[in-house]
Amino acid sequence: MKRLLAVATVLTMTAAMLAGCGSSAQNAASTASEPAVQESVQAPAESQAAADSEAPAAQTDSDKVYRIGICQLLQHEALDAATKGFKEAMIEKLGEDNVEFDEQNASGDSATCATIINQFVSADVDLILANATASLQAAAAGTGTIPILGTSITDYATALEIDEWTGTTGKNISGTSDLAPLKEQAAMLNELFPDAKTVGLLYCSAEANSVYQANTIQEHLEGLGYTCKTYTFADSNDIASVTTNAAGECDVIYVPTDNTAASNTEVINNVCLPAGVPVIAGEEGICKGCGVATLSINYYDIGYKAGEMAVDILVNGADITTMAIESAPNVTKEYNEAICKELNITVPDDYVAIKAE
Repeated sequence: MKRLLAVATVLTMTAAMLAGCGSSAQNAASTASEPAVQESVQAPAESQAAADSEAPAAQTDSDKVYRIGICQLLQHEALDAATKGFKEAMIEKLGEDNVEFDEQNASGDSATCATIINQFVSADVDLILANATASLQAAAAGTGTIPILGTSITDYATALEIDEWTGTTGKNISGTSDLAPLKEQAAMLNELFPDAKTVGLLYCSAEANSVYQANTIQEHLEGLGYTCKTYTFADSNDIASVTTNAAGECDVIYVPTDNTAASNTEVINNVCLPAGVPVIAGEEGICKGCGVATLSINYYDIGYKAGEMAVDILVNGADITTMAIESAPNVTKEYNEAICKELNITVPDDYVAIKAE
């Protein structure tokens, strides 16, 4: 009898313990689930769906580091200013810790541009800045998926061989243009040298955008009564001889926004200044080195604008295929005070002297 009572007592105590454990587990489960229930009520459906799929949390903009490949054709003042503007815009908008630049210079060689672009593609950078036409052409050939922004490009239709230009490329390419108003540049030449008869057009035949500018301004100059002669050099090796021919046959020389000329302004000036032949330049950097005057854009400004476009693409998801090519917001009549003084040229009051470095 005692044995039966002992067994009954043990069974009763065991049942009580099991009931207590079950109650505690139930309470614990209920307590643990309460915050989750609360969160599911407060959180939007998209967040809950992400949680249900166990996907990692989205990276915030402050955590993202954007990798940017910069291919600059060669080093000279205008292109340097465009690259500087681009980088400073991105750093200003994203923060210095959120953007990483791989900046490379092709030293004027188109084949090197292609090599640089291939490196960027292999590294799978987030965006490519192509500074100057040869860089843009290499980038366009190198990738059809990575966003490409050009800057210091005179005419995108010419550079990319687009027949029907609408203002957008329809490709993974957009950017900013350095095209100055050529009709107004022709008018400026006429304002300063109304008695000149022959204008020499001096540029690099290997630069498609220089060809475009020379052909366009020739029409405007001929409309003003000038006779135009073309003088082209293939590279820097024959600039001196070609410039000497031009200076011997022309009253005024016009040099467009030409990268090879921009890198060799001292050579041009050493020919034209002693010959007493003035040079009208397509942009400020060339004018500073060998010109008397220019109607110029600001290359820092177009680089900065390209940087803003990059942020819009990377952060805001803007569709680069429909992004219009942007132009410089302002142009300025500028003159080279030292060369004008040397050639006894007086400019009107609305010209601004180029600042000496």
